[in-house]
Amino acid sequence: MIDVQDSKGKAIAQFDTFQEKLMHLIVVSDDLQIFQHLHPTYKGNGRFEVTTTLTQAGNYTLVSDFKPAGKEEEVAILKTLVPGTSSAASVVDSAKTKTIDTTNVTLTLSELAVKAKQEVTLTFDLKDSVSNQSISNLQPYLGEEGHLVILKQSASLTRADYVHAHAMKGAADGKVEFMTAFPQPGNYKLWGQFNRNGKIVVADFWVNVL
Repeated sequence: MIDVQDSKGKAIAQFDTFQEKLMHLIVVSDDLQIFQHLHPTYKGNGRFEVTTTLTQAGNYTLVSDFKPAGKEEEVAILKTLVPGTSSAASVVDSAKTKTIDTTNVTLTLSELAVKAKQEVTLTFDLKDSVSNQSISNLQPYLGEEGHLVILKQSASLTRADYVHAHAMKGAADGKVEFMTAFPQPGNYKLWGQFNRNGKIVVADFWVNVL
């Protein structure tokens, strides 16, 4: 359960829909190995509920993204712990091409060396892994061409480590572009999400920011 309250502890009862949902919940292990994008059900009086399974022991950060009625988008950070022995720290993988089922995804950046606070365009190029042809029938996901979540590798994730980018319009077939800026130097993990024939393709990549 997630209860949304104002600064005085009073429940916020009304929310605006954005990207087709009242709340987007990003669940990520602090080692950045586990990623989930969920949409809790609104039960009224500021309460949202969702059920999920966390398969790995360790610390998790829950990033809830919502818009109180008539106000700007807000982001709240929650923490939870799954008892047990956690796995080794996540390894930074510099590969820029991944194969997810029958989809090849390649990430290119508009800057060879990405610097903090500098605008950069991230292009995801999606091709069929069998024909190697650009995918021409990508469908909208949450009202956009794609969805992108970015988190900075940190000992304990905070609001400052979270970046949510919106897809740009007008890209060529099989390409989805995002423009964003990374707030601080460090290693960042990106999760791009795309809708191919009703199945969500999730492609994750690492980017080093100077």
